[in-house]
Amino acid sequence: MTIRAGVVGHPVSHSLSPLIHTAWIKAAGLNAEYGLFDVPPDDFAAFIAAQRGGVLLGVNVTVPHKEAALACATHVRLAARAAGAANLLLFEADGTIIADNTDGLGLLGALHEQAVFSVKGKTATVLGAGGAARGAVAALTDAGAARIWVVNRTLERARALEGLGPVKATGWIKSTDAFLEADVVINATTLGLGGGPGPHAPLGMTQPGCVVMDMVYRPLETQLLAEARRLRRPAVDGLAMLIGQARPSFAALYGRDPDLMVDVRGLALKALGEKG
Repeated sequence: MTIRAGVVGHPVSHSLSPLIHTAWIKAAGLNAEYGLFDVPPDDFAAFIAAQRGGVLLGVNVTVPHKEAALACATHVRLAARAAGAANLLLFEADGTIIADNTDGLGLLGALHEQAVFSVKGKTATVLGAGGAARGAVAALTDAGAARIWVVNRTLERARALEGLGPVKATGWIKSTDAFLEADVVINATTLGLGGGPGPHAPLGMTQPGCVVMDMVYRPLETQLLAEARRLRRPAVDGLAMLIGQARPSFAALYGRDPDLMVDVRGLALKALGEKG
């Protein structure tokens, strides 16, 4: 019997999750499929309800559904509860829908892998206040960040994250201190996706050595990361986070760890038309 899972978002055709999970599925010799599900926000709850009872084993959840995914669950694991958002839903045979969040593991792993950076005792500045930002704030809090600035166009939406940790919310107009104090700046918005303009982050105000991370991975070198490299700031790309969050997702879906000998980053870089 084929095990079916996938990733749900809107839009979602750009996602590299099927490429990554399929490579691990083949390496493990599983009879499994991992697909794409493009579901508009108005249809999301009905789509998830239709999977109850194990039509799908589970789904990864990407923008704009991470907060809505939490509301669809019948059981919420600690990481998703702390974030107030879920990037993974598991469908049990008895109709239970389990919400989890592996984004935090991906974020922290990417910072360590590409910048050898630990957030413990540091100040982080998160751009955005949606589901991805919530996951980032929860992970940074759990890892011991001393302060987390949340910068968002709508101040009230940023303030909604203040209960998740040592968060100070601010709008873009009054964001000077958020960049002056930052040890790491993280773009948790979709700005820059597809090569469009990135967030107007004044990286020149950050201190030398400030790490800059972009969750966007298409293109791999976003406008934000190009500016970071121009300023000689350590840069962390979104592909590292994508792969980092996919590992525990794969284990949760298929009951085994992925084969780390499979060069999924190399496969992803080839798909993106990038050099390793």
